[in-house]
Amino acid sequence: MIHDRKTALSRRRLLGTAPALLAAPALVRPAAAQAVWPDRPVRIVVPFAAGGATDLSSRIVAQKLSELLGQPMVIENRPGAGGTLGVDAVAKSAPDGYSFAMGGLSTTALAMGLYKTLPYDPVKDLVPVAPTVLVPIGIAVRKGLGVSTLQEFINLLKAKPGKLSYGSAGNGSSGHISCVALLQQTGTQAVHVPYRGSGPVFNDLLAGVIDFTADAPGLIKPHVESGALVPLVMATQERSSVLPDVPTSAEAGLPGYKAYSWFGLFAPAGTPQPIIDKLAKATEAALTDPAVAQKLNDEMGLPPMTGYTAAKLAAFLKEEIDYWVPLVKASGASLN
Repeated sequence: MIHDRKTALSRRRLLGTAPALLAAPALVRPAAAQAVWPDRPVRIVVPFAAGGATDLSSRIVAQKLSELLGQPMVIENRPGAGGTLGVDAVAKSAPDGYSFAMGGLSTTALAMGLYKTLPYDPVKDLVPVAPTVLVPIGIAVRKGLGVSTLQEFINLLKAKPGKLSYGSAGNGSSGHISCVALLQQTGTQAVHVPYRGSGPVFNDLLAGVIDFTADAPGLIKPHVESGALVPLVMATQERSSVLPDVPTSAEAGLPGYKAYSWFGLFAPAGTPQPIIDKLAKATEAALTDPAVAQKLNDEMGLPPMTGYTAAKLAAFLKEEIDYWVPLVKASGASLN
């Protein structure tokens, strides 16, 4: 009799634990999924048209990430609204580790200063994973404009207020704000023509539809070599490795003028930390690969941004927001 009661009690205890035992596989599935991430292609949304610095550098990094992670990193171009359209799509995607955005200065600090309302919060709706490249900005004009130095160009702008036009990769893009800053600092005016990426900008610049632009040195270089464009200034403290003959702002007589951009991978808020960490580590490995670094820095003039810990990246983003948002608002440039 005692034996029967003990047997019954043991059975009840065993049955009582059965639901927990049955639930255990469900509890470990997310961890298991994270451990094998990625197990299918990963989407990287580039929020500008193909052919620009964001697109070209993203493809170089994505190719190496595909090798390191063992799955295709698929670039998807979604241009519009100064890059905010594509980034918003990622911010609203499932945080499962299969959608990332190649955001940057224009979709974070510049957007916060330019837009009265943004469809996403760059701080709350996105998680920074890793920066990729720094983008020095240079000013180039079409050959037929008849100027060869920055001072000659400034004189022309003053002689023809509001008559010249410039193109950028979109409203609120780094090229747009770089030109706004130049005009503001020189007390001149020009008409802004926004495009959906840098590629179309250069097409119209070469065709004489617009007069000048601000963009990455690697994109300006081939048109300088062909004789179609005249580079006037690199808005940086040091000369570009791909356009070594172009003077810096200080050398060109406008020391207060600085302009640059940067790109980096962002994930939707809520993306599991193990996935963030794994992609950050792989990105660092990709950027420090000699072949990748050579393509980015030596060929495109885009120095890889390496050595960023989570804390350093967070501090960098805060500094960018603190610097650029007041500057953009003071410029008077605004959208929507």
